[in-house]
Amino acid sequence: MHKPSSLRWRLLWNLALLLVVLMLASGLSAYWNGREAADTAYDRTLLASARTIAAGVSQRDGTLSADVPYVALDTFAYDSAGRIFYLVNDINQKLISGYENLPPPPPGTPRTDDYPALARFYNAKYQGQNVRVVSLLKPVSEPNMNGMAEIRVAETDEARVSMARSLAADTLLRLGMLAVGALLLVWFAVSAALRPLERLRTAVEERQSDDLRPLPLVEVQHELWPLVRALNHFTERLREQFERQAQFIADAAHELRTPLAALKARLELGLRSSEPETWRSTLETAAQGTDRLTHLANQLLSLARVENGARAIAEGGAQLLDLSQLARELGMAMAPLAHARGVALALEADEPVWLRGEPTLLNELLSNLVDNALAHTRPGGNVILRVSAPAVLEVEDDGPGIPVDERERVFERFYRRNQQVAGSGLGLAIVGEICRAHLAQISLHDGEHAGLKVRVSFIAG
Repeated sequence: MHKPSSLRWRLLWNLALLLVVLMLASGLSAYWNGREAADTAYDRTLLASARTIAAGVSQRDGTLSADVPYVALDTFAYDSAGRIFYLVNDINQKLISGYENLPPPPPGTPRTDDYPALARFYNAKYQGQNVRVVSLLKPVSEPNMNGMAEIRVAETDEARVSMARSLAADTLLRLGMLAVGALLLVWFAVSAALRPLERLRTAVEERQSDDLRPLPLVEVQHELWPLVRALNHFTERLREQFERQAQFIADAAHELRTPLAALKARLELGLRSSEPETWRSTLETAAQGTDRLTHLANQLLSLARVENGARAIAEGGAQLLDLSQLARELGMAMAPLAHARGVALALEADEPVWLRGEPTLLNELLSNLVDNALAHTRPGGNVILRVSAPAVLEVEDDGPGIPVDERERVFERFYRRNQQVAGSGLGLAIVGEICRAHLAQISLHDGEHAGLKVRVSFIAG
């Protein structure tokens, strides 16, 4: 059996995954923001370098020359993390100083608006390295020379990448520390939140197996109150079910003990006699008692089937059935019994009536209602089995009927109004249980010609 995962660890795992995703996203964002900040800072340095070099460009004997100060070379030639390259072209784009073949600006490179200078920034490759280049135009206006000199200064991007990585690493470190703190905080918060459940579990485990009292109202979070109430409601229903079963077992034992004692006494009395007629009378009486016990045992088994059928209905095992067809089949099966008792059994079911139910239970319901009506109808009487829309079943007889003040009690187990009539007192109790299982309403009414009418209203299918 798969072991369920811990709620605490599941929350921490999900939170950790979320924090990792946030850290990765924040790290990437920090890297690109750091790269942007590094580009801004180093672009300003590149432009300052270009301006310093441009300040040393002058005309001598009709040509331009570039006098790069030693301080500028010392400052910009090498960097702690990158390398600087520069180039100076005259107004005819001829090299007058610096490194050869330093890449020119790509066509269409716009002039920067961030600085008051004729400068363009762009990325390129030089000597197999990624470089950031600024191209600065210096106006030259002399009597014999007029045009634009160009100064290019390039820097490898190690310093920029190093700065961006440093910012990203610092951001990830801070977020990592924050994530660890958040996970620890969540761990303690969840542990504190689960303590009421732990107390509830302890209260349940310490109970005896027959202790079905409601759970104590321990201090639990508002979200857990419905769970505690549901458990208490379920425990209450379970307790009531056990009480009904215990009461039923006690009643059944009482009902079985009396006829068994009478049967045993009758047999013992017959054994003391030496007359064959007495033996025969004893055996006939024993046979009748055995029939009654068999009927009672069958009724008890029927109650057990009702409970199983009700569980099947609750679990979605109901079928679409034609109540008229069920009544027709039951009427044909009970016709010989009615004829033997001299009672006319009639069926009124002209059209199909559909409902959802359990066929075995519905047959049991019909059988008990018709058998009860036949048992209380004198010879020459009538019993009518009627089915009508939307889903109504009626069984009517012209027997003695039941007084209004006793009509609720007849659904109690082992209750019998007339002790002279053979029966176990379980027939209508079984009918009531089957009606509850099908969410049907059962009621007792006076018949049209005296007697009793039993009406069961089902939910139409």
